[in-house]
Amino acid sequence: MAKIAGTLYQRFSAARVRTALADTPVVLVNGPRQCGKTTLVRQLVGGERGYLTLDDDTVLDAARNDPAGFVRSLDRVVIDEVQRAPNLLRAIKTSVDNDRRPGRFLLTGSSNLLTLSQVPESIAGRMEVFTLLPLAHAEIRGKKSPFIERAFSGHLAKPSEVVVGHDLIHLVLSGGYPEMLGRADPNRRRAWARAYINSILQRDVRDIAEVEKLDQTPRLLRAIALHSTQLTNFTQIGGRMGLDDKTTRKYLGIMEQLYLLRRVEPWFRNRIKRLIKTPKVNFLDSGLLAALLATTAERVAKDRSLFGVLLETFVFGEILRLSSWADQAYAIYYYRDKDQNEVDIVIENELGEIIGIEVKASATVSATDFKGLRKLAELCGAELKLGVVLYDGENLVPFGERMFAAPVSSLWC
Repeated sequence: MAKIAGTLYQRFSAARVRTALADTPVVLVNGPRQCGKTTLVRQLVGGERGYLTLDDDTVLDAARNDPAGFVRSLDRVVIDEVQRAPNLLRAIKTSVDNDRRPGRFLLTGSSNLLTLSQVPESIAGRMEVFTLLPLAHAEIRGKKSPFIERAFSGHLAKPSEVVVGHDLIHLVLSGGYPEMLGRADPNRRRAWARAYINSILQRDVRDIAEVEKLDQTPRLLRAIALHSTQLTNFTQIGGRMGLDDKTTRKYLGIMEQLYLLRRVEPWFRNRIKRLIKTPKVNFLDSGLLAALLATTAERVAKDRSLFGVLLETFVFGEILRLSSWADQAYAIYYYRDKDQNEVDIVIENELGEIIGIEVKASATVSATDFKGLRKLAELCGAELKLGVVLYDGENLVPFGERMFAAPVSSLWC
């Protein structure tokens, strides 16, 4: 569940977490702060187990100074914000090696724990990890979306209700954090987003890494925001503020661990030699990115070009959310070659089948908008199950074999 202004919203990952608790000793729910992790785990277990948070200084001190002693007395417990004492996982590993009963430890973390150097690699076989992101629009509506599964079957359905124009702009600028969605005033949403980002950069960064130039991280994040959804030249971005390539990559990795953004690698096959092998950086929430870019509905109304990056970020975030509760694993890439053929999002399933998604912040679509998707179709052959241009419109329109223009609303209908 996630709570918005007194309303609880069902989280579609909850069923998978509940299933894991029935057969796995340690279950970890990872995700950004304030996305609803604590609410979810408390709803799952009710009052059936103890609850400890490492945001409590006394609890944190005990966990850091004597992790083995701390864990020894615990059983069937929720430990919140476990990334603040990563060595605790070693003690948990020892405990579950002696007692493999399922569901003993339900953990939450606000950084990607498996990327931290202090975490023992061997715990992975004893722990199942779930990523909880801010609310998907399907969760707000209360209806699970089959968009990805439907696309891999080679077709889409016309949405019964569409969100377009000003309403779509409002949706994108609001993002998916419950606290932002609970504020009716756009100025108050932006104020919350700015305070949230500052808190993450000033406090949580210290928990997971030693950072010499902490004061540079807000500037670097704003610089990355200006390059969101674009190919990323780390040397150039960092050099503008006196950071070398290695330091810039380190700081970017920290922001990735804290679920502010994600590097997206290019899709390629060995036979394709002309691809640009440079990652893009996408923010995980369009509302946070809008706050960083100071983009408002009024600014978008005057300059529609500002909306493209935010809409692509929104779609990317929705795809991540949809895939996070799917039964099958999906990998997400982008495609671009040296001839400037590109596809914003490429989803690959476990069978090597492909979906290509292009995002267009316009109410109309033309055949030229499918240029990158058709190039991808040439490379993939039958493995490309669907190419779709998501746009700010109402109709589902075929553009040839396995090619469709579809409303953005198709993501949740």
